[in-house]
Amino acid sequence: MKAAETVIIGGGIVGLSVALGLLQAGVGVTVLDGEDGDLRASQGNFGLVWLQGKGAQFAPYARWTSAALDSWPALCTLLQDVTGQQVHLDQTGGYEFFTDAAELADFTSDLERQKDILGNDLPYEVLSGEALRKRFPMIGPKVLGATYCPLDGHANPLLLLRALRLAVQRLGGDLRPNHRVTRIHRTESGYALHTPQGAVTADRVVLCAGLGAMPLAPQLGFQTQVHPQRGELLITEKLSSPLPFLSSTIRQVNEGGVQIGGTAENAGLSPADTLAKTAWLARHAVEVLPALDHVRVVRSWAAQRIKTQDGAPVYARSNDGTAHLVTCHSGLTLAAQHVLALPKWIESRADAPDLEAFDETRFTV
Repeated sequence: MKAAETVIIGGGIVGLSVALGLLQAGVGVTVLDGEDGDLRASQGNFGLVWLQGKGAQFAPYARWTSAALDSWPALCTLLQDVTGQQVHLDQTGGYEFFTDAAELADFTSDLERQKDILGNDLPYEVLSGEALRKRFPMIGPKVLGATYCPLDGHANPLLLLRALRLAVQRLGGDLRPNHRVTRIHRTESGYALHTPQGAVTADRVVLCAGLGAMPLAPQLGFQTQVHPQRGELLITEKLSSPLPFLSSTIRQVNEGGVQIGGTAENAGLSPADTLAKTAWLARHAVEVLPALDHVRVVRSWAAQRIKTQDGAPVYARSNDGTAHLVTCHSGLTLAAQHVLALPKWIESRADAPDLEAFDETRFTV
């Protein structure tokens, strides 16, 4: 039995973000990660740092996301100082393009509700197709309009994952791959976590295992149910010139290729991409930007997102504060809050954010 002060189950973006924040606070941390072949949302992430539409129906989520976008530059500075790594954050604004008038109207209503919550913290524009093409003449004629928020942006999710791993290790964290937790039970002094490599004891457990949390959460007394949502993505060959815009479905990665996404399918745990969805993504991209018509797709893949019952994050803890559940859909967007703010809540500090609205009791009240 190997002892650890705080054990984080899950070594994706969410788990590593929490680990980095706790290490910054002086807490000893061990991260138990699974195997390379596990379903990993972090390795199939589209890379958006996005505010538009988040929390329109749930005010605490809107405010939490807004705070995350404000904090992202500080996260980049921290990672640069600790690791020397760049994650290529670009927060110069992003567009949502629409080819369906009803969908544009519905999303505009969501932004109006979000604006009621955030006020001046949500600047945005709604552009007609004509106004949009005055700004970007290359936009296709099927695009009826768009919304724009100058706060939105993107980063490289794989470089973020690497930087977080390096930061955790350089600050003294114990990162253990191939330690998938299969069973958890209480002991007199804390918890015993069983893995194929042996058991690990912990004073405190933070469960950040994404879809892998489903069998483990009840063993810690949590009732939250999460389900997989498959998203398919494409990446093109590298382009010689930069795209003049970022959107939620088309973004140019820092290496030069264009990433196209994304679908939202309730397809169980299957990670396979499909020809039908690949073709749909390609058609949509060409409708928005006809110049992509002759650009070659060099790679396509699918990944499983984590969805809670209402789509918003869950931050729950046991009555004695020794077990925590952290699960969310927007692990990359919220990474800065998970590093800089969430550890204060885990530590029950006086300056901790008020996360009561995100507790799992909201599903039963």
